[in-house]
Amino acid sequence: MKKALIITLAALLAVTFATTGFAARKTVNWGILAVESQDDLINRWGPLLKELEKKTGLKINPFFAADYTGVIEAMRFKKVDIVLYGNKSAMTAADLADSEIFGKIIESDGSEGYYSLLVTRKDNDKINNLKDVLKCDKSLDFGIGDPQSTSGFLVPTTFIFSANKVQPKECFKTVRNASHQANLLAVANGQVDVATANNRALYDRLAATNPGDAAKIKEIWRSPLIAADPLCWRKDLDNDIKEKIYFAVMSFGKMGSPEQVRKERQILKTLKYGGFAPSSDLQSLPFREMQANKEIMQIETDSTMSAEEKEYKIKALQKEIDRVRALTTELTGNISAR
Repeated sequence: MKKALIITLAALLAVTFATTGFAARKTVNWGILAVESQDDLINRWGPLLKELEKKTGLKINPFFAADYTGVIEAMRFKKVDIVLYGNKSAMTAADLADSEIFGKIIESDGSEGYYSLLVTRKDNDKINNLKDVLKCDKSLDFGIGDPQSTSGFLVPTTFIFSANKVQPKECFKTVRNASHQANLLAVANGQVDVATANNRALYDRLAATNPGDAAKIKEIWRSPLIAADPLCWRKDLDNDIKEKIYFAVMSFGKMGSPEQVRKERQILKTLKYGGFAPSSDLQSLPFREMQANKEIMQIETDSTMSAEEKEYKIKALQKEIDRVRALTTELTGNISAR
């Protein structure tokens, strides 16, 4: 009898602890990059998170981080559960914070991608194209993105600087890292001559919040299409929470009463999104290859390295490219995958 009572109490304690743990895990922290003022971000993201709370039954708190590194570190230490990253920062988060891609945004025009831009002031008649930027006479002040930004850093570094074997610090008078909004405002106000940005930051967000400054800016270079930003969560997030979040996000603006669908689509419109679509870590593989190729080009133009050191580092990066291509082939079943 005593033994049976002990077993029963042990079982009850196990259930109690499990239930307590589950209840405590009803809160989800959603990481948001603070590229705009916090008030603007709350106005944009607040309605989405509120509706997702209703759809999931979870408490979803916004977590604001000043830059990609901050939100990656927050995820690494489990202070953040879900983040809308850029493709480059999603790679870093997968490596350092054990995150994985589960979805991606659909652009407001229905496309599944966006573009990196180079911009300058409209009244600057000396800079009209990439050739004018790459004259490299150290006369220009240049604004580049956060090192973890895809469109602000990785793509322009790959397609502009590495492709032309140019080191920005040797080309420009000054080089500064900043967010898209900060770089766009710096161009508009004449603080830098040229800067990186993307079409969403310029034509959607800045045009809506600061049309006067947006009107002062002209685009002088546009990248190939970049895959839309991925939604990521921590791999060790409770499966029950993952299921609720996944269904709520993927059905947002698509399912429910006509009134609910209209309301959710208006929220998406405010965010300049068309909706969300499923995705996976397969999305990040082309950017891993891009990153490795960029590093190879940088090594090849580095005059401080010996030939032996260059060969060693390039060989390691080529192995990474081969690994990424093999993984791409495995995941897609496409033998000819590059």
